[in-house]
Amino acid sequence: MNRSAIWHPFTQHALESPMKRIVSTDGAYLIDEDGYRILDAISSWWVITHGHRHPAIMEAIRAATEAYDQIIFAEFSHEPAERLAEGLVEIAPAGLKHVFYSDSGSTSVEVALKMALGYFHNRGEPRDRVVVMEHGYHGDTIGTMSTGERGVFNAAYEPLLFGVDRLPFPGAGDEQRTLDMFESFCRSGRVAALVIEPLVLGAGGMKIYDAGVLARLKEIAQRHGCLFIADEVMTGWGRTGTMFACEQANVTPDILCTSKGLTGGALPLAATLCTSDIFDAHLSTDRRKTFFHSSSYTANPIACAAAVANLKIWRSEPVLERIGNLETLHRQNLERFQGDERFSNIRQTGTIAALDLIVPSGGYLAEAGPRMRKLFRERGLLIRPLGNVVYLMPPYCVNADELGHAYDAIDEVASIVLGSAR
Repeated sequence: MNRSAIWHPFTQHALESPMKRIVSTDGAYLIDEDGYRILDAISSWWVITHGHRHPAIMEAIRAATEAYDQIIFAEFSHEPAERLAEGLVEIAPAGLKHVFYSDSGSTSVEVALKMALGYFHNRGEPRDRVVVMEHGYHGDTIGTMSTGERGVFNAAYEPLLFGVDRLPFPGAGDEQRTLDMFESFCRSGRVAALVIEPLVLGAGGMKIYDAGVLARLKEIAQRHGCLFIADEVMTGWGRTGTMFACEQANVTPDILCTSKGLTGGALPLAATLCTSDIFDAHLSTDRRKTFFHSSSYTANPIACAAAVANLKIWRSEPVLERIGNLETLHRQNLERFQGDERFSNIRQTGTIAALDLIVPSGGYLAEAGPRMRKLFRERGLLIRPLGNVVYLMPPYCVNADELGHAYDAIDEVASIVLGSAR
């Protein structure tokens, strides 16, 4: 077979077998070229919410293609974008009034960073520092790599990255250290924004912290005039049990970033929501105060139509009930691992469940990760451990038997990797 010309993401091609081709998707499954059905237990990198090819979203896409392709968004608007913006403002935390479109989670955070710095620049306030949390991940563009954890992911690009101030992760019993350090950063008067993944740090290892910490961080930011940016790219659209994770801390961020589940996972689209204060700081007869950001495919109407259909699904179908059922199934299945000496840090929030396999060498490059991934695929499962961290984040249509199969496989694969039969 001829080697593909494709360079795949997060893939070391010298170590990987040729990629299987997926020929179709169905609900919670991917179907490969050999006809095998693979349970998508991680929602294809956390984007698929209701399930693959939800009929209402597919129909909305088909209908939109009869009227639209791409339209320059600096010169015109269109109905799908307008309806989506109205819907997003309606469901977002109160106070977020404006919507700026882009095309990925990374770009939505880049937009947020530029909004924050532009806000203070246009007001004539010398604030230029950004505060982040250790182990965070916000994307793979230059700005988002700068705000994410430094390490093997971005070591080669270090000369391009700007400096940020980092907070320690607020582990149980150590929350006050995080809050005190943020307070000390803010006292400098130079902090423009805090950028944070609310409740769960995703790619950093599915690290979960208390909603009370989020509320305190927002209070400190507000007291010091620092903008609070919530990166809800992964945590939004029900993943933590509520539409947005910020709701659980009763927090309205100054800027909220969303993508992934925005279209139900069907098409790439992102949005950065902000308060009127931030919009108004860029509103001027002086053209130098314009918000200078765009991408060629800003507010693609077909993607916007898919997102509008997604909003309708949230209004017309029992999505929160499905999420609640999935939460219960996770909780019941995780019980078998309580006290299991093979695992540590068994945790769950909403539809996200994770546990750490105890191996001599952990971290993202732990050899256990690729081995487990291969063994899961042999069992008809798409599960991509983050090194020794095994997590499940399935679409909301998954049923009890399917999820039980995933947990059975975790049990079995752990014993194989650790070399001990149970």
